Amino acid sequence: MVGVNNISLHFADRALFDEINFIINKQDRIGLVGRNGAGKSTLLKSLAGIQKLDSGSIAYPNGLTLGYLPQDMDFETGRTVWEETEQSFNKAIELQHRLDEINEQLALRDDYESESYLGLLDELTELNEKLNLLGASSIEAEMEKVLSGLGFNREDFDRQTDEFSGGWRMRIELAKILLQQSDLLLLDEPTNHLDIESIQWLEDFLQSYPGAVLLISHDRAFLDNLTKRTIEITLGRIYDYQAPYSKYLELRKERREQQMAAFENQQKQIKQTEQFIERFRAKATKAVQVQSRIKQLDKIDRIEIEEEDQSAMRFSFPPAPHSGKVALEVNALTKRYGDNTVFSDLDLNVERGEKIALVGKNGEGKSTFSRLLIDEEPSSGEVKHGHLVKIAYYAQNQAETLDPSKTVFETIDEVATGEIRKKIRTLLGSFLFQGEEVDKKVSVLSGGERARVALCKLLLEPVNFLLLDEPTNHLDIQSKDILKDALLRYDGTLLVISHDRDFLRGLADKVVEFSNGNIKEHLGGIDYFLKQKKADDVRTWEQDDKKTKAPQQKSTQKADAPKLDYEDRKKLKKEYKKQKNQLSKLEKEVSQLEEELASFNEILKQADAYTKEENKEVISKWELTNKKLEKSMHLWEKAMEEFEKLEEQVKAID
Repeated sequence: MVGVNNISLHFADRALFDEINFIINKQDRIGLVGRNGAGKSTLLKSLAGIQKLDSGSIAYPNGLTLGYLPQDMDFETGRTVWEETEQSFNKAIELQHRLDEINEQLALRDDYESESYLGLLDELTELNEKLNLLGASSIEAEMEKVLSGLGFNREDFDRQTDEFSGGWRMRIELAKILLQQSDLLLLDEPTNHLDIESIQWLEDFLQSYPGAVLLISHDRAFLDNLTKRTIEITLGRIYDYQAPYSKYLELRKERREQQMAAFENQQKQIKQTEQFIERFRAKATKAVQVQSRIKQLDKIDRIEIEEEDQSAMRFSFPPAPHSGKVALEVNALTKRYGDNTVFSDLDLNVERGEKIALVGKNGEGKSTFSRLLIDEEPSSGEVKHGHLVKIAYYAQNQAETLDPSKTVFETIDEVATGEIRKKIRTLLGSFLFQGEEVDKKVSVLSGGERARVALCKLLLEPVNFLLLDEPTNHLDIQSKDILKDALLRYDGTLLVISHDRDFLRGLADKVVEFSNGNIKEHLGGIDYFLKQKKADDVRTWEQDDKKTKAPQQKSTQKADAPKLDYEDRKKLKKEYKKQKNQLSKLEKEVSQLEEELASFNEILKQADAYTKEENKEVISKWELTNKKLEKSMHLWEKAMEEFEKLEEQVKAID
């Protein structure tokens, strides 16, 4: 459908693209991946016709339509959400206006046989046909479907767009692009401003989208669930894999291993041939063989090893100082902005060492809640930090709060104290700022580079409680994996706000959901929460349906329970006791596995722990123990649900 032919683009002396080629086919689902600064966004701009190329060309078929969503853009004002979204259908709206004009004219005329009257009828027929082709009859339904899927409520439709934050206005732009039904969608980080539910909705929408999709995302789960093809940009070249992201990683590793083996074999053959030539060059009796070997060398098609970008962050959080068993107590916490109540009477207890994910739709108060925990804003209720608890806070816009006039080195130096000041350059090197890069002004850094500087500040002093609000914003997938690994080894308490399912998977052992001004705690990881969330939605729908159809039918289980005969009651109590023992057994198993995991974490705290040969066995044991713990936690949760049901039934008959 679209052909990219030998395109090249240079910035200063660096080749962003060096004669790259690929084709985008109809209905392709392509993930464009690579490190921050590799040229992904620039390639999308080139495909959208915004970025001029040094050489090469991009071929488009006649009539192709493009939809392009950049990471940042300027917004129009003066329209409601509905009116702004309607701009996607300008052509249909113009046709409808003309149709209305013709109908008004026809209603006022009675010269039914005149040429002009018949001409209006012909135009009316043509307009109706065009509107049918554009699907004009379903425009409003489609707009409502897409806006609702992206998180807007019906009451938001009539609000002015400038009442919304930049993140919500990007959602409006995304809605407009999706509704245009373009032949090719170019999406640069479309999930950046979406919550988990909206991301899942977007996945489903794009899976059935009729056109091709080329997108940049640092959300591994989103890429795996949506894309079927992965194009990697690295060091000016591209590598094309017919596979989603996780499979692409495996294929890339296999290809490089095969390439290395072939290269080593060839080098061995070349060395043997060169030794033969050198050894017998001076002997006349071997002249024919020597010349033959020289010709062989000239004909060899030399295998080249692909350059690989090996740069990666490497760091560990300092060991957490000791604190009390209870890290945080929140009682009856309420926050209002004027007449708007964000949430009310929230209660939450956090114990030392817990790793908790705060999730929920945007606007439910997660970031506000995090700011209240460090007394950044006034509120009613009580926030009590535990004994000797020391909190480090990473705000959602932390990277944007850095002083643009300061250098990278100055940014860290101004807040560093004590012995760490002697190691600032080493510390910055762990975050990929080496040599002259530490003297770069913050103002010239990319979003990913600023995020790395902001993360670096968290390591300047040991703390035992990390409060992180969207810490993965602007980080590439590898950097997110490294941050996640460091947090897994961190032995303090963690509260993290994130919409990245893959990042939270295996990291959080409890999920706190913010919804409609309240919070609900869910034991278990993010996958269990998402499954439970879907199940809860189904149960809620079924309960509402039953209430509508048969409101007179009320549960009589408690009233009927005493009518059980002796044998049934005896059997129920026996089952209850058995379930209680099973629950106790699983609790001990979970506790034992958590202790084992903690001992491995102690060994793997250091920044170079994962590179030491002697730690390979420890890493394998850690991974195996972590999987066992996840399985045991899942079994414990199911056992707890069953136990609570049996407990209610036993109480009812006693």
